Formats: sequence, C-alpha cells, structure tokens
Amino acid sequence: MKSIIFLAVLFCALDLSISGCQVPNTQDSQKPNIIFIMADDHAAQAISCYGSQMNSTPNIDRIASEGAWFENCFCTNSICSPSRAAILTGKYSHLNGVRDNVEKFNGLQNTYPKYLRNAGYQTAVAGKWHLKSQPTGFDYWNVLPGQGEYHNPVLIENGVEKKHPGYVTDIITDIALDWLKERDREKPFCLMIHHKAVHANWEADDKYANMFSDINIPEPATFYDDFEGRSPQLANHQLFVGPSQWGLHYEYRFGEMPVEGSIQDRKEWMYQRYIKDYLRCVASVDENIGRVLAYLDETGLDKNTIIIYTSDQGFFLGEHGLYDKRFMYEESLRLPLLIRYPKEIKPATHVEKMVLNLDFAETILDYAGVEIPEDMQGKSFRQLAKGQSPEGWRDGMYYRFYEEAYGIGPCEGIRTQQYKLIHYLYGDEFWELYDLKNDPHEMENLYTDITYKNTIEVLKNEMSELRLQYKFGEE
Repeated sequence: MKSIIFLAVLFCALDLSISGCQVPNTQDSQKPNIIFIMADDHAAQAISCYGSQMNSTPNIDRIASEGAWFENCFCTNSICSPSRAAILTGKYSHLNGVRDNVEKFNGLQNTYPKYLRNAGYQTAVAGKWHLKSQPTGFDYWNVLPGQGEYHNPVLIENGVEKKHPGYVTDIITDIALDWLKERDREKPFCLMIHHKAVHANWEADDKYANMFSDINIPEPATFYDDFEGRSPQLANHQLFVGPSQWGLHYEYRFGEMPVEGSIQDRKEWMYQRYIKDYLRCVASVDENIGRVLAYLDETGLDKNTIIIYTSDQGFFLGEHGLYDKRFMYEESLRLPLLIRYPKEIKPATHVEKMVLNLDFAETILDYAGVEIPEDMQGKSFRQLAKGQSPEGWRDGMYYRFYEEAYGIGPCEGIRTQQYKLIHYLYGDEFWELYDLKNDPHEMENLYTDITYKNTIEVLKNEMSELRLQYKFGEE
C-alpha cells in the first residue's frame, strides 16, 4: 500500500497524467513580491526607452522591454516630499498633510506598506526618505537623513546613524540586496529602493567622472525660450540655466565657470556641465538597477516579483532654459513609469492612458490582493498594464502646487489628452492655455485667443469638478 502511495505522489510531482491528481505550483500560489525603485528628479527624457538621444539606460529599458511602459504618468504636486507622501498614501497633498518640502509627514496615518504588512508582507525601505519623520510600517528601514550625500553618506538604520564609505547609489543597492538575502523566505516582500540620484548637486561616481567628456550634448529646442505671452513667473524666477548670482550658478556653484565670453557662451558652457553631470548620475542608477535585476534572475525571484521603476517627479533638462521642477509644464509634470510582472504583463506593452503618482499605492495593493481603502483617491492601473482599457478611466488630471521659493509660487491646473490650462495663484493672477496636440513644447499661450473661449470654459468646469471630486472644497 505504501508503495502505491509513493508512486502516485512521484507521478504527480513529475506532472504525469494521473486522473484527478494535481500538484500545486508553489510559485503560482504565492502572493507576488514587489520591488518599488524610485529615483529622485529622473526625467523621462533621460531614459532611452522614452526616446532619449542624450544617453542610454539599458537596464531601465529592460524593464520596459520585458514589461510595460507608461507614456503619460503625471505628478499631482511636482516637488520631492509631497510626491513621496502622495505615493505612500494614495492621497492628494491637502489630505496627506505634506503640501511642500517644509511640512512633516505624519507617520501615524495609513500607507500602503502598512496595509501590506498587515496582510503578511515583509516590508523594507532603503535610501532617500525625505519626509522629516521616521519611517513607519516597515520591518526594516535604512534611510538617508534629509537629502543625504553622494559620497560617504550617513544612513539611519532603524534609528541608528552609521557612515558608509563609497558612492550612495551603490550603497543603497547593497543595503537592499543584503536585506533580500536575509529576509524571511516564507513570506512575500515589498522592498522600496529610493535613490538619492539624480538630485542636485550632481556628483558622479568616479567610474563615470569622464563620461560624455569628448562630446557636446545638443541643447533642447526650447533652450532659448523668451517666455513671450507666458506668466511673469517664467521671466523672474531663479531656476534657469544661466550665468547669474541666482539660477543654476547659485544652486550648483560652478567654481570654474569662465567669466569671459558672451552670456550665450556662458549659458551654453553651463548647460554642458549640468547635463553631463546629471547624466553621469543616471548612469549609476541604471547600473544598480541592473544589479537588482541580475539578483532576481539568479535566484529565480524574477518569476514572481513585480518590479516598478519611477521617479518622484519629472525635471527640466534645459527645456525652456530651465532646470528643476515645480512648474506644470510637461517636463516637470511627467514621470517615467515602467513595470514588469511576467505572470500578467506582456513584453513591450505600451500604455497611453493617463495615470498619476496618486495611483501607485492602489495598484500595489491590488497586485497583493489587499482591499483598496475607500479613502485612497487614486485608481489601480493593473488592468492598463495588462493592455486592457477599464471603463470610465480618467481623461484629465488636476495639479496643485503650493510652495513659494525661487520666485515661484502656488498654481493649479488641469491636463487633458489635448489641452492644459494653468492658473497661477502667486502674485498677480495669470492663466495659460496650451494645445498639446499642436504645440507639444508649450510655447504659445492661447488663453487670450477668442477662438478658444468655449474650450477654456469647459476646462474650467472640469477643473472645478476635479477639485470637488478630490475634496479640495475646504482647502
């Protein structure tokens, strides 16, 4: 009798045909693991799968080629801390309490890592946190204080500070991989890898210090934008690439900037220094993503691990003569978003539908089989990643920026598939309207064009409806 049972079990394990005998696939029966990788200030236009002609990002591209890439992922408040808070909570800034880089995140509120942990997930975060309060909802955390340093950074491991020799992007990845190796293998995990790069000041790893040194990178088509017809903020703020006591010179402190030559010569010199240092930092991020992907491949975790790559917001790389973010123009508003999950997502899936950083928490909970709380304001884009089009998906998004700094102040706006309406609330009220289909670089403000009167009225009504939907009425 024992021999018969043994043979039956053996045949089942070999997947031989025995009527009524099924061996469960343990990989399929597991909840998916989740690795969420977020860079800081990584513009989509500096990723080759998004069409960059400036640099190559083969490891980031691999996530897209083996999964899905989202063309229209946007940020609801384009600045570091507010975006991070929105990603954690699935709520707009006025509800999660972080409107700018000054306000402190209340760690008592619910976040998607807390929901995952309650559902049996191990949770960990390594790298940049930048929320002024200690991480909560994690089994393990090891984060940079504030912005952190590129070289020999201090990190805080579960409350204890420790200095680490080396380059920050490598160190964050080392910490993440060490945690993966030591985790409880009986539980699914959610690991958040948050890189300091590509935030200013841009200090490259020594191995990439001379990258691009023998070439000139072309300036963007709008590099010499004169801001005619646009908000006075564009002409008077301090976040421009140019030889001035303010602007990029002040932020970046170019000690060796040549004083001879025209303003144009110095502006072009500054752009080359800036963009090359920026892209050198990107190269380290891409290299270390390759290390994570290699580990998943080597251990077989790739088969049941969702890997997501994004940034906390977009960034100007000289477009309109600007650097940094904050404004509602496309380069600041758009984030890269790539996701790979072999069980569900077909290779090279391209998603054009509009998604927001507000949707990340809901999507991750959806994949984990955790009920999405009613007070979260985003939507799961899981079906979009599968190439499907959920009924009633959004066709417009509301943007709200609060911070006053660098001569830039609060604004709000709406972006639809074709139009963008921006309302500047700082100083003298000002409006801008762009037809993104016919003016993708946002160079012609159409707000005073009488032929767009009805379009403006429709957009203002839609913006009011979105404000109501997202509970901005009592702001």
